[in-house]
Amino acid sequence: MAAEMTQYIVLLAVSVALTFVVGRLLVRAGEPFLQEVFHDEKVTRSVNLLLSVLFHLVTLGVLAIISVSDVTGDNALQTFVVKLGVVLLTLGIAYGISMLVLIRVRERRRAAEISEHVQERLADRGIGEPGHQ
Repeated sequence: MAAEMTQYIVLLAVSVALTFVVGRLLVRAGEPFLQEVFHDEKVTRSVNLLLSVLFHLVTLGVLAIISVSDVTGDNALQTFVVKLGVVLLTLGIAYGISMLVLIRVRERRRAAEISEHVQERLADRGIGEPGHQ
C-alpha cells in the first residue's frame, strides 16, 4: 500500500512538472504567432495567457483522471511506466492541438489581410466600386 501511494505521488509530481514545462514552451512558441496575428502586445499577451490557462486546466484535468485509472502491469514499475506513457501522450496531443490552433488563427488572419490588401488595390484602380463596370 505504501509503495502504491509513493508511486501515485511521484506520478502526480512528474505529471504536473511536465505539464508546466510543456505549457511554458507553448507560451514561448505561441507568442510570435499571436504577435503576428494581433499586432498588439497587450492583446497578444492576453490571448496567450488565456490559451495557457486553457491548456493547463484541460491537461491537468486529464492527468488527474489518468492518475487514478486502474492500469496494472506485471509489477509497480511497469504500471508506473504505462501511466507515465499516457501522461506523455496526453501532453503531446494537447501541445499539438494548441499549436494547430495557433497556426490556424495565424493563417486566417493572413488570409483576411491579403483579402483587404487586394480589395484596396482593386479600389485604387477603380475596380470593384459600386456602379463601376
